[in-house]
Amino acid sequence: MSGSARLHADGKMRCPWPGEDPVYVAYHDTEWGVPEYDDRALYEKLILDGFQAGLSWITILRKRDNFRRAFDQFQPEKIARYNTKKIHALMDDVGIVRNRAKIEGAIESAKSYLKIMEEGPGFSKFLWDFVDGRPQVNQFKTTARVPASTPVSVKISKELAGRGFKFVGPTIVYAFMQATGMVNDHLVTCFCHGSCGAKPRAPRLKAK
Repeated sequence: MSGSARLHADGKMRCPWPGEDPVYVAYHDTEWGVPEYDDRALYEKLILDGFQAGLSWITILRKRDNFRRAFDQFQPEKIARYNTKKIHALMDDVGIVRNRAKIEGAIESAKSYLKIMEEGPGFSKFLWDFVDGRPQVNQFKTTARVPASTPVSVKISKELAGRGFKFVGPTIVYAFMQATGMVNDHLVTCFCHGSCGAKPRAPRLKAK
């Protein structure tokens, strides 16, 4: 999607992609591009981006609460233990995207996530080390200039795939990097460009 930032009725300039959809606008304003450092939340977003493959993000966003309910709030410890009966139940769940390969991919990715958590400092540090621990701030004026993938997303994709993660191609990984603030791809004229790096993310699940 090409285009410049758009002026909304509230007087704010925004990236063009959320349009006027209130759900999409809220996601753009409060989540997209805001740095995420929570291990579990990063796993959740990676899995949801995998489910997005071939679909639009707004489709997944509208089903996100259903996904969270169906997948035990994306707790990798639980998902890694899913059996055939659970897979069948998920395939019967009309509230999510019923794709067996993606469901099974989420289980394999959960196992890979747990292995990374056991081996070292965590999933968050593993990912953020690819960008030296801080957001890469781009200066794009139109969405036509925003890439679909980058050398860094290719590198992360290969590393994740090599560790057993599924649905982690370079394009999916770059969308994930944008969403989790590893890169700031808000257009320079968007009101979020200068502030999203400083916005705190509210933890969704309390630490155990």
